[in-house]
Amino acid sequence: MAWDEWEQLKAEAAQGRSTHMRLNQLPADSGGGSSRGDLTVRQKDLAAIGSAAHELFEDFDRYSDHARLSSMKAAGGLKSEGFALGAALDHVAEHWVDQVQTLLDACAHISNHLRYTKNQHAADESYIAGTLSSISQLDQGFDERKDS
Repeated sequence: MAWDEWEQLKAEAAQGRSTHMRLNQLPADSGGGSSRGDLTVRQKDLAAIGSAAHELFEDFDRYSDHARLSSMKAAGGLKSEGFALGAALDHVAEHWVDQVQTLLDACAHISNHLRYTKNQHAADESYIAGTLSSISQLDQGFDERKDS
């Protein structure tokens, strides 16, 4: 960052003007078309993301193992012929397993979290419906008492 820019930012901060990005709101005059904001997520969208994560998990697990085995076979062949590249390729193949597991864990986490969220949302909806039903029964009881 240039020194002049740093001094300008310090001066703006000292004057009370914000110098950082605001993600939680739009300025009142910038439009946007909705008072709720621009981000909307529907269950269909979340289901598609969860399905894609699950599909990536299954496919990548299967195909990455082919790549690892081929790399290890090639590394063994190169090493047996005295090429230094063989040891390097073997090193990459060993670390490949860790990287694959990291990606698989991330995909599983996304898929499982979205599935859990969907189930929890359904449970919350059921609980809220039951609670509201109980309130309407109480209201009926009060209405019956008033009429007596």
